[in-house]
Amino acid sequence: MIIIMVFCFIQAAGAESKVYTVRAGDTMWGIARRYEIGLDELKKANPQIKNASLIYVGQRITIPEASPLRTLEDQVVVLVNRERVNRGLAPLKVNWELARVARYKSQDMVNKRYFSHTSPTYGSPFRMMEDFGLRFSAAAENIAMGQRTPAEVMAAWMSSAGHRANILSSAFTQIGVGAAKKADGTLIWTQMFIRP
Repeated sequence: MIIIMVFCFIQAAGAESKVYTVRAGDTMWGIARRYEIGLDELKKANPQIKNASLIYVGQRITIPEASPLRTLEDQVVVLVNRERVNRGLAPLKVNWELARVARYKSQDMVNKRYFSHTSPTYGSPFRMMEDFGLRFSAAAENIAMGQRTPAEVMAAWMSSAGHRANILSSAFTQIGVGAAKKADGTLIWTQMFIRP
């Protein structure tokens, strides 16, 4: 069964880990930003560090992979930008922090067994973006479930007037895509769009 949902309202206003060796001037926050992961994920991957404000030169820090489905997420962005460029629109820039929020949303739908723009954990997509520190003058979200590939999910979104409108909107300049997999292998997809 393939389910697709759109949020047309535009609001104004596994992977392998790497090991990083701390250098002079590094902070946990700076390392997290360099590797485009959340500080919370970096702390969780390094339980041996009791105080994230106290790291030292030469210390080895595990860098978790941002998303085991990142290749699929990146392919969705390529397909979105192909659709935009083919229609004379500027491509969207990937915002890794927005992609992180989109991943959290997809994973929340898996964990809490729902499929909706309104999360029992985070509330509306707009509230969620704001709570993660993102600021925007316009924002939107597309979600989908059941498509097995980036091409399938893009075809489904482009076949829906509301989803297509978000993908092709000149109101947005940045995109974040997040995917999560249910235990049975079903993928849940989230696209988030913003204009800072």
